[in-house]
Amino acid sequence: MQGDFHYYATYCAALLAGYDHKSSLDICYGAQLVDHCSRTWLKKSGGPSAAATTQLQAELLQARTDQIGLCDITRIWAAFHFLPKDLYADVDKGSKNYKDKYRLICGPNGNLLVDTVKNAKGRGLEAAGIAMHVLADTWAHTFFAGTPSLVINNTNWYFYELFPGNGSEPERRRIEFSHNPTASEDVDKPVYVGSVYQSYENSIMNLGHGRAGHLPDYSYIRYVYLPAWGDYKEIIKDNPHDYEHAFAQMVYALSYLNGEIDVFEKDTYAWDKIQPHLDRIRGIIAKRQVDASADWKALGKSISGEKIPDFDMDAYVDLYLLAGDKSDTYLGRFYEAALSHKKMIAGKIMESGNRLVGVL
Repeated sequence: MQGDFHYYATYCAALLAGYDHKSSLDICYGAQLVDHCSRTWLKKSGGPSAAATTQLQAELLQARTDQIGLCDITRIWAAFHFLPKDLYADVDKGSKNYKDKYRLICGPNGNLLVDTVKNAKGRGLEAAGIAMHVLADTWAHTFFAGTPSLVINNTNWYFYELFPGNGSEPERRRIEFSHNPTASEDVDKPVYVGSVYQSYENSIMNLGHGRAGHLPDYSYIRYVYLPAWGDYKEIIKDNPHDYEHAFAQMVYALSYLNGEIDVFEKDTYAWDKIQPHLDRIRGIIAKRQVDASADWKALGKSISGEKIPDFDMDAYVDLYLLAGDKSDTYLGRFYEAALSHKKMIAGKIMESGNRLVGVL
């Protein structure tokens, strides 16, 4: 997902869960900061490098791909962007290394999602924001894993966008990919940007959904493709359905985090709270655009009546650098929450016998 959902849609979800304007801003700021808190930025902002929640493209291109480097990459991406759905999935083929990678495939409503939301309880608005980022990405990044792997994350040329057809079968339109990272995407042709095929199993190009470009990040698109982990058999990704469920689940999770409800359970959604706005939400999700920020921002303003500032990743840096007690600052609390979440997820992965994030 992108800033349109992690920032503006999360703000809307927090409002509908019962948070006030200021608290909702703190939550959505934390959710969006997950996509910016790299080691490069942490060095500039004075934070601990271990609190990194993402890696810049330049950092990834320079990253080691030996066992230590791969563990470092996987600890970040599996924890914050590709939360594994089932660490104990039954895999009837391949070596232990293959099975370990397969069991890191992301998906919604896994046990680690429950652990993520519960771990954020009582840790402040910053932790709530991090949890909402992770929750939302379980829907958007379904079927991809947060570890470099050709045998899991690779796809081939076979991508078709699905449109309503005249009969029972949807109409298919071939999707073309450009491998120029500076190229513009054209949703009408359609042409999107994706990573170049790399035959090396642990190439950074084979991390996450790079081979599928930004298709998982766009709420409007339904498409069919052939994943490597599925033996290159057709699988359908229905983003409008998934983004709607992600939003409804965020409202439910935030209602748990603010104490309105006592239990957080899998596959449960706050449909009652979003019902008054559901038609508008569906309209935003279905609109063919690569950035829905303006529409989510307008919805948020209509709910709260307040001005929503644009995201500025450096907004709290000076306050953190000048503070005597850095733990009592927004960034101090964010770093503490990030470290707690990363440690918890890495521990769960290791407990399962999976060594892709290191060893106990």
